[in-house]
Amino acid sequence: MELSDKTARELYEAVKANPARAKFGFGNKAALINIDVQKAYTRTDLFKTAYENDPNQIQYINELAALMREKDWPVIWTYVAYVESGEDCGVWGTRTDTPDSLQNIKYKSERSEFDDRIDRQPGDIVMDKKMPSPFFETNLQSLLIFHQVDTLLITGGSTSGCVRAMGVDSLSRGYRTTIVEECVADKHESYHFANLTDLALKYCDVESVGTVKDWLRGKN
Repeated sequence: MELSDKTARELYEAVKANPARAKFGFGNKAALINIDVQKAYTRTDLFKTAYENDPNQIQYINELAALMREKDWPVIWTYVAYVESGEDCGVWGTRTDTPDSLQNIKYKSERSEFDDRIDRQPGDIVMDKKMPSPFFETNLQSLLIFHQVDTLLITGGSTSGCVRAMGVDSLSRGYRTTIVEECVADKHESYHFANLTDLALKYCDVESVGTVKDWLRGKN
């Protein structure tokens, strides 16, 4: 089959299976960045904006968070929400004015709420972000420096949006970055796998949740 005929999933699987593919690897200490695990993006039964690629995504995220807490490593949850006018969404919020549009994720709305299934603990860190990357105009960088983190583990969504922005920004700031394959999602598998492929080739490692859990348990 010609390269142009391959599906996004097949291209990703080919990249993943390549034994010569160099990896950044894990460092000495990680932070877990759970991007926008909120109802606007996780409740497929409620909102058209939601997406899911692995039905166990949130369960896996909770398992990773528990392992991180055992090591006293940072667990960070981001979400997006805007004031009633939507002006703090900036020019990004001017493209559409439908009920499901980005700037209509208002504070105290159901769409802004974290998914009820996540196991968020009092010691976890919560960040309200306005733009795709959790680094943009937040205190994330200073927090990671304080904790002497050199490795970022990324979950959440969307793969083609905020996860991608986070991956590129993370590499740009010198972090070893791993996207946890089963823990990220997008509206369609074509976007999902195309972006996992590109991220794996250029900016990040993409590893299975099992591989990440083994590293956190000291097994690799």
